[in-house]
Amino acid sequence: MRTLFGTDGVRGTANTWPMTADMALKIGAAAGRYFRNDGSNGHRVVIGKDTRLSGYMFENALTAGLTSTGMNVLLLGPVPTPAVGLLTTSMRADLGIMISASHNPHEDNGIKFFGPDGFKLSDAAEAEIEALVSADLAPAMPGNIGRARRVDDGRFRYAERVKATFPQGMRLDGLKVVIDCANGAAHKVAPEVLWELGADVIPVGTSPNGLNINQNCGSTSTGTAAETIVAHGADIGICLDGDADRVMILDETGAVADGDQVMALFADRWARQQRLRDGTLVATVMSNLGLERFLGGKGLKLQRTKVGDRYVVEAMRSGGWNLGGEQSGHIVMTDYATTGDGLLAGLQFLAAMIETDQPASRLARNFERVPQLLQNVRYEPGQDPLSAESVQAAITAAQGDMGETGRVLIRKSGTEPLVRVMAECEDEAMLARVVESIVSEVKAATVPA
Repeated sequence: MRTLFGTDGVRGTANTWPMTADMALKIGAAAGRYFRNDGSNGHRVVIGKDTRLSGYMFENALTAGLTSTGMNVLLLGPVPTPAVGLLTTSMRADLGIMISASHNPHEDNGIKFFGPDGFKLSDAAEAEIEALVSADLAPAMPGNIGRARRVDDGRFRYAERVKATFPQGMRLDGLKVVIDCANGAAHKVAPEVLWELGADVIPVGTSPNGLNINQNCGSTSTGTAAETIVAHGADIGICLDGDADRVMILDETGAVADGDQVMALFADRWARQQRLRDGTLVATVMSNLGLERFLGGKGLKLQRTKVGDRYVVEAMRSGGWNLGGEQSGHIVMTDYATTGDGLLAGLQFLAAMIETDQPASRLARNFERVPQLLQNVRYEPGQDPLSAESVQAAITAAQGDMGETGRVLIRKSGTEPLVRVMAECEDEAMLARVVESIVSEVKAATVPA
């Protein structure tokens, strides 16, 4: 049973288990032993990070663990998560590591792993690494200890790759773009890319200090970007999260289009261009029922997966599909990248605006959402509120009340000690009632007897 790894690597509050320097060193040594399994000295790992203060600590600890087992470490510094996937393959590395807790506040951090193909490691590979963490690992001989070096141009390599996905000959001249970088990993590269393509760039969230990542900015807090759009008369807002692998698009009025609306636009356009493989979009169980109905009306299919962009990508790879993502803003286009890329998705949206000569507000409203309500209930580590009979009874009753008009989805977060209670229903009064009935039982199950 895995205890370290969640749905996206290892994550937690910095300086508390499992996100301690000591554990990061052990994880680095375990990953190094897993990949350097032939004793040779040619193995490489690239490490990127976002702008959290604790990133320095984990970068050093991971480097120590990896080099102790003979791995050579290439340090990219602050770069978006998709840059790590890209550079793992282009630099012929065995492993890529991103130090980030994505959209979480600064006090959290995480460690994400990419294989030599640039895709996130499978559950099986992570389980093997986790098993090695507690094993008695023999360090490399003194003459075989790995080396570490800085790679100063990682973000520029990524920038050129992202720009290459933008239609040849197309420019952003005349477009005023608000780019919110969440004081995170893309705070330099995202404004640079947009400016180089000709946009009038208005940056937000580009002054990281180690403690303000995702603070009142970014894809999970779009208010500042919306105000900036209105104040400057901008055409669009692109809001990234702390590691820039997800995006929220804001139209010229400041209204938000989530990942479902962006995926609907891309799927429809790609299908008409005969680019959407097998007429299929991959999304998670969290995606709105309205998206499914929209696709069905276009003769397209929706393939649902568990929550987590890695599961979306795994389904895409196994099915041969090339477009997928999450309502939360991960947009995965495997024709261009191995993981979600917020900047890349933003550029594709901008290309659609130019090609159709339509405003963002027109392209960002592709279907009517079925009313959806999500509430989170925090629980203490070691608790399992979903196993309570009262909670299960409430879930069964709620689904029975809604019948065919809606659905209920209850799950534990893979990154935080939260139970997520989500339901969809055309009847908003019933929706509020069933969610509250489940939430109250979950809360009761988290209170010690």
